[in-house]
Amino acid sequence: MRTTSAVPRNRAKKRLFRKVKGFVGGRRRLLRTATETLVRSGVYAFRDRRRRRRDMRSLWIIRVNAAVRERSLRYGEFINGLLKAKIELDRKSLSEMAIADPSAFDAVVSLVKAALGTK
Repeated sequence: MRTTSAVPRNRAKKRLFRKVKGFVGGRRRLLRTATETLVRSGVYAFRDRRRRRRDMRSLWIIRVNAAVRERSLRYGEFINGLLKAKIELDRKSLSEMAIADPSAFDAVVSLVKAALGTK
């Protein structure tokens, strides 16, 4: 008697088609196209997880720069002052602080200005 892989194959196809639910046209209905699309979407997801980290860091830098310029410093000077003052705050926390707690951010800026020796 000949053996077939009918049940595992159907199960695998069912799993694949569940993953491509919501795709358009043949990308949802055709086995080969759906497989190719799923592989490609995985590549995009992997790439864009890294890109999101890059974009978020860029956003934090923009926010910190805007907040620091209101307090008459430039971003590069501010980061240099943080290093000289030995303040180990990352850009994410500085950005959140500038938005949510301006008084604490003012205190950090005053410490940075003191470390830089500016008024």
